[in-house]
Amino acid sequence: MKAHDAMYIDGAWRPAAGTDTIAVVNPADEQVIATVPAGTPADVDAAVRAARAAFPGWAATAPAERAARLTALRDALAARREEIAETVTAELGSPLAFSQAVHADVPIAVAGSYATILATHAFEEKVGNSTVHHEPVGVVGAITPWNYPLHQIVAKVAPALAAGCTVVLKPAEDTPLVAQLFAEAIDEAGFPAGTFNLVTGLGLVAGQALAEHADVDLVSFTGSTAVGSRIAATAGAAVKRVALELGGKSANVILPSADLARAVNVGVANVMSNSGQTCSAWTRMLVHRDQYDQAVALATAAAAKYVAGGRIGPLVNAKQQARVRGYIEQGVEEGARLVAGGPEAPLDKGYYVAATVFADVTPDMTIAQEEIFGPVLSILPYEDEADALRIANGTVYGLAGAVWAGDQDEAVAFARRMDTGQVDINGGRFNPLAPFGGYKQSGFGRELGAHGLAEYLHTKSLQF
Repeated sequence: MKAHDAMYIDGAWRPAAGTDTIAVVNPADEQVIATVPAGTPADVDAAVRAARAAFPGWAATAPAERAARLTALRDALAARREEIAETVTAELGSPLAFSQAVHADVPIAVAGSYATILATHAFEEKVGNSTVHHEPVGVVGAITPWNYPLHQIVAKVAPALAAGCTVVLKPAEDTPLVAQLFAEAIDEAGFPAGTFNLVTGLGLVAGQALAEHADVDLVSFTGSTAVGSRIAATAGAAVKRVALELGGKSANVILPSADLARAVNVGVANVMSNSGQTCSAWTRMLVHRDQYDQAVALATAAAAKYVAGGRIGPLVNAKQQARVRGYIEQGVEEGARLVAGGPEAPLDKGYYVAATVFADVTPDMTIAQEEIFGPVLSILPYEDEADALRIANGTVYGLAGAVWAGDQDEAVAFARRMDTGQVDINGGRFNPLAPFGGYKQSGFGRELGAHGLAEYLHTKSLQF
């Protein structure tokens, strides 16, 4: 597995300021596959200074030229599709077919979407006797997670560059190799030196230095609510803009008129994909009491198809494996009924957790309230629609969700009352142009599409 022993700063691979490294481990076999530099505050400072120096020139670049660079970026990523997929499989553990279809193809499409958006986006508008200009915020500090390592990078970097901002990226320490591939693609696409910079490192060192840096104008963070809260506090003290995409505990509400078998099967697949390491996963399945036993049986059968080492990969590291197994044990202790999977490791090697389904879950149980971030589904019964809505909205999170009904209007009416940023209606497909982001403790700000571009712009009004 190829890895750079340097940082990508100011258009070139440069030696790190320190000598510490981070070992990259394949979670399927627990073997070290590469090492990357552990960035220091000095590395972050060099990257931010490069981004600051490059900002005036990039901000003044015509949108058509920025679009041309983003098109070239999309093409450079597409040329690396197989290498991207193989790299994510090696450092994250996801099955190769999933890495190809999701971890590679989705970010390639998102990168291309911003070239398209720039072709029609209005960076100025007339409002009465005023002209309102939409201008780039400045230097962006992007801190990304390991669960969708390239998608989360592209979802931040592409709109920031499209807006005319310059970027310093600190990727998750578990999955830095695909970030290095992204930097190679940026270089190949011909972006001016300093517009994009990569610093690998630990969150508590490099990530914190980036979030606190006085010359960073906006911090965009995806990760846990606990860390996001600290970043928001730091940014608030500096009166700095921040965008946060945090945790979730999304409800999959199956109304009595729905196609129960389809809703349950799609719901199980949603939770088990990426080994449950998805912030927007529908980890709470809500079913009417009259259909509850049938739904539990369907979900149990569906979960059996997710065999560790086959359709379901490992979790990203040993700490995450232990955390998820701990939640499963807590679910049993609190009285939930285990109908599939369990806390026992399904394989002798690798950070695997069995595809797990709990029945007889009550809304106050830990497994129904806290984000587990593993292949664990909780099935909850409800009495009527009002009860279902109360349960669906009864967590601190509000990132995503799903509603199933025989009539689309019925599903939409329920979805409109959910306190959440995205809802899939009867299995609606992911739309890379639709805004993604949450309510409540799932964060604020939006990614993807024109709304994602707007995060990196501020307005200036000229009165005449």
